[in-house]
Amino acid sequence: MSKTVIKAVIFDMDGVLIDAKDWHYDALNKALIKFGMEISRLDHLTTYDGLSTGQKLKILSKVNNLPESLHSFINELKQQYTMDIVYQSCKPMFQHQYALGQLKSEGYKLAVASNSIRNSVSVMMDKSKLIDYLEFYLSNQDVSKAKPDPEIYNAAISKLGLLPNECVIVEDNENGLKAARASGAYVLKVETVNDVTYDNIKNFIKEIESEA
Repeated sequence: MSKTVIKAVIFDMDGVLIDAKDWHYDALNKALIKFGMEISRLDHLTTYDGLSTGQKLKILSKVNNLPESLHSFINELKQQYTMDIVYQSCKPMFQHQYALGQLKSEGYKLAVASNSIRNSVSVMMDKSKLIDYLEFYLSNQDVSKAKPDPEIYNAAISKLGLLPNECVIVEDNENGLKAARASGAYVLKVETVNDVTYDNIKNFIKEIESEA
């Protein structure tokens, strides 16, 4: 039986490489308040965390009778508010630059697969100075089904030209974890962006390769 060798690390973005979960929460609520609605912090953590804005709006239509005719406008407004925050707050984190730089220098292929829209991923990766370490990034606009469906991770693994058991996925929230596990790759769960370090990722890879 051949030995397992990890060849790539695929990262979720929000809550993993970028501390942006509250940015999305605040931006969407800022848009929703104009229509007399708001997502509570508890509902955000238990239901909405990790979903795309489109998925969140569909849930709000079911549970709060938000008219579907408003989805496009609210989504657009939310993206504008998000980008305002990104341009103010998104900055490089040395530990992430170091982690990705070290992994890349050791020959690992690196990619991002995010439930955010393409423009958000592009701008955040650029402003965090991480984009040059990546083979590519995928957004929710590159797949037909967003997380928790595994399509985006399946697509990333395929684009890397690898098998699922040659990849580690770094994820933080339940919807992302469901997608990652369903892809068949090894999954490293992190609680916050501060857990995404070279040592944590490398130790996880060593554990996998020693057990396999």
